[in-house]
Amino acid sequence: MATLYQLHSTMDTLRRSTEQMALTWRAGDSILLLGTTVAFIDWFNAYLGDIEEIEMEDIAGIYALAEDVAQLNQNTTAKLNLSAKLTGILSDNEWVAMTQDTNLDDAKFDKVITIAL
Repeated sequence: MATLYQLHSTMDTLRRSTEQMALTWRAGDSILLLGTTVAFIDWFNAYLGDIEEIEMEDIAGIYALAEDVAQLNQNTTAKLNLSAKLTGILSDNEWVAMTQDTNLDDAKFDKVITIAL
């Protein structure tokens, strides 16, 4: 089984949040960038590259919520090229489906951990 890490961070705390996530990281885990964190995806990827415990190919997926992406202006969204950097942009219903019933045998994740520093 895998863990879904939900990161909600400002630019000032993004490195520390990423380092906290690395403490329990396992290959096959996924990440959901919450709130404005999605706007810092390039910095987030750079911080991931600095952490020896996490190899980019070990990440099953990096997601964001459609509502959070919609809060960015079109120019920012275009410059970030999120479709190339994210595994998916989730609706609220998709997010709920992904995170509930973690105790079922067919659940995608056995744990959901939210890091908000």
